[in-house]
Amino acid sequence: MTSYLKDQHCAACQGGIGILEAEKIAELMQQVADWEISSDGKQLQRTFKFKGFYRTMAFINAMAWIANEQGHHPDFSAGYNFCKVSWTTHEADGLTENDFICAAKTGALLET
Repeated sequence: MTSYLKDQHCAACQGGIGILEAEKIAELMQQVADWEISSDGKQLQRTFKFKGFYRTMAFINAMAWIANEQGHHPDFSAGYNFCKVSWTTHEADGLTENDFICAAKTGALLET
């Protein structure tokens, strides 16, 4: 399935933003291949593997550009040849459509 999420823009988070229901999460998961829901159901997670430090850092910098452009920022950890990314909406304490939009955009960095 082609992801149209990567063509969307995050909505500004306002107080009282609600988290997605299970049905909507299941629908959106079909558009973010290789991402998983955390065990607590509050984060989208994926580990990206790279051939060396430079490529890892290039990915992180591109992801940072996306995050700033969208006004929505991930948690991540990285090492020599990997980056583990978690998208969540901290204000909502769970998943919103913004997380899926940013996950789709992040995954698209590796599409060629």
